Amino acid sequence: MEPITTVTKEQIDDLLDRAETQECTFWEKELAVSYKLPSGFTVLGRAACIDPKNFDIEIGRKFAREDAANQLWKLEGYLLQNRLFDSGVLA
Repeated sequence: MEPITTVTKEQIDDLLDRAETQECTFWEKELAVSYKLPSGFTVLGRAACIDPKNFDIEIGRKFAREDAANQLWKLEGYLLQNRLFDSGVLA
């Protein structure tokens, strides 16, 4: 059986879909969303605009999730590479 050697968008989406979230809005123009992953680890996604008149909570949620997803790509990639190294797949 071949070892898993990639992180997929589906994995990242699944982690975020199963996460508990808490949101906080700052200055009527910035949104921070904390994602508590199934493991209990948290990732903070942020989104902001320049003018509070342009702030839209749904757009903020979209960009905050993208920010969190970008962080998870790095973290999951690091975790996978360590697992592959420890198992001798990577030298």
